[in-house]
Amino acid sequence: MSGMSYELQALIGTLELLRVAAAEVSAARVVPLGQGLALIPVTSSVLAALQGDGSVHKPFGGAGFGRHADGFELRLAAWSKAGPIACVEAEYFGGSGTQRAAVWENGRIVLGPLTSGEFEPSAPEGTPISRALRRLGAHTGEGRADEFASVGLGLHRSTRDWAAEAD
Repeated sequence: MSGMSYELQALIGTLELLRVAAAEVSAARVVPLGQGLALIPVTSSVLAALQGDGSVHKPFGGAGFGRHADGFELRLAAWSKAGPIACVEAEYFGGSGTQRAAVWENGRIVLGPLTSGEFEPSAPEGTPISRALRRLGAHTGEGRADEFASVGLGLHRSTRDWAAEAD
């Protein structure tokens, strides 16, 4: 994979919460991050299992969350009763790209869906993923530019690489 690209689709929450979630979805694998957080790479098999109907459309599916709750959203809402959980998506190539994030807590969306488009400047409060991580309790570490870097999301450059880390 080129060093110029970055692609991620993942669920992020506390390690404990995601271990419970992964126990319900056989394809799901949990990868620890920094600051007590972890991620589940949303591979096509995880997506199909979460959506419940075998379909594999991206979580944000163009319009974003909230219009029609599918199996994926219903599962996130259920898990969020035990603690906040974020769904994040990023696609970058050559320094430009998009980010999307939403956070569920107590059974409903409490942040987002947030989107940053290609070539859009970052909002003063940060990128969608950094804002979602902040909502989950992450903070910038010493010398780290943002929450994204502080929890270690730069460690791998693709969802596939994160999934391989979990095996």
